[in-house]
Parts: sequence; structure tokens; C-alpha cells
Amino acid sequence: MKLARPLALALFALTALYVAWFWNDRHALAAMLVFALPPALLGLLAWRGWTRAGLSAGLVALLWFSHGVMVAWTRPPERAFAFAEILLTLAIIYLASMPGLRARFSKGR
Repeated sequence: MKLARPLALALFALTALYVAWFWNDRHALAAMLVFALPPALLGLLAWRGWTRAGLSAGLVALLWFSHGVMVAWTRPPERAFAFAEILLTLAIIYLASMPGLRARFSKGR
């Protein structure tokens, strides 16, 4: 998978966003386990070349995208974090989908 490293970097960026977002939260440990740990693990797996990392990250990114839209809509003080989450999840979905799209629409079928 040629896009494994960019996918991993996008997942690590999402992890860093969640760490910054929930750093001073009252339930920081729970937030890190629920939000920061999954993209960190998926990023590590993608970096190491696990073939299903893209599929898994793409599916979970749909949940992260929904979370970002919900927060952007309902909590104005956190809107900048939410928009960053939306952009990163769109990048993750794009990077995770590209190998399948290339295979589907390649001319040598």
C-alpha cells in the first residue's frame, strides 16, 4: 500500500489533535483512551504495513467525522478543534479509499 505512510501520518496528527483537545479535560484519561488511543494504534499498524489498516481507519473515521460535525454544531468554544477533526478525518477517508478506487478505475481491468 503506497499510501500507508501518509495515512499513518494523518492518524498520528489526529491523535495529537485529540491529546491537545482533551489535555485539561476533567476526564482526560477516559478521553485519551476513547479518542486518542484508536488513531494512534491504527497509525502504528498502518506504518508497519498492516493491510487492513486503511479499511479499519476509514470505517472508524466516519465516526470521528460525525463527532466533529456534532461538536462544531453544538459547542462554539470547541469549534476550531472540531473543524480540525473534520479535515483530518476527511484526509483519512480519502487516503484509506485511494487504493480501492485506483484498483476499481484502473485501465488494465
